[in-house]
Amino acid sequence: MSNSSPSETINYDTMPSPIGQLLIAATDNEVVHLAFENHDFDEVLDQLEATYGGPVQHSAQALSFATTQLAEYFAGNRKSFDLTLRKPADNGFIATVQQHLAAIPYGETRSYGEIATQLGRPGAARAVGTACAKNPMPLLQPCHRVVRTDGTHGGFSGTTGAKKYLLAFERGEHPAPPTS
Repeated sequence: MSNSSPSETINYDTMPSPIGQLLIAATDNEVVHLAFENHDFDEVLDQLEATYGGPVQHSAQALSFATTQLAEYFAGNRKSFDLTLRKPADNGFIATVQQHLAAIPYGETRSYGEIATQLGRPGAARAVGTACAKNPMPLLQPCHRVVRTDGTHGGFSGTTGAKKYLLAFERGEHPAPPTS
């Protein structure tokens, strides 16, 4: 269930990136989803149509506000995004975690446990991991910056290779694009 109107048009576009093809979807003024190439784009589009009840249409022009910022990020010219993101319909812990991710500065990481503690739920590290796994807008709500307590990478919906790349890239390294 979404917090959208009964029927809402969703525009989408795809773009290349060092971590593979990305799909980004938005209404006229809010980003609603970002998917990695390891996701089934057709399935993502079907889910968006079911969620928002309106047509889902390809429109590079309608998404240029977002694809431009993503291209700037991957060129090393942008450290944060100035995009309006769709807030989730529910205000539960998962939504709270996802919105909190933007507070993790570029080039830094936080552990699942640190985030749980910051949000007043010490011991809820697994729930933070679940929230990251369900994040509909990775990169924009930077769940790649969340790592295990021991500093190892942990999971990532865009593949562990992509997470390693993004973390190294944000540290100012020049990593090779991931192969998986």
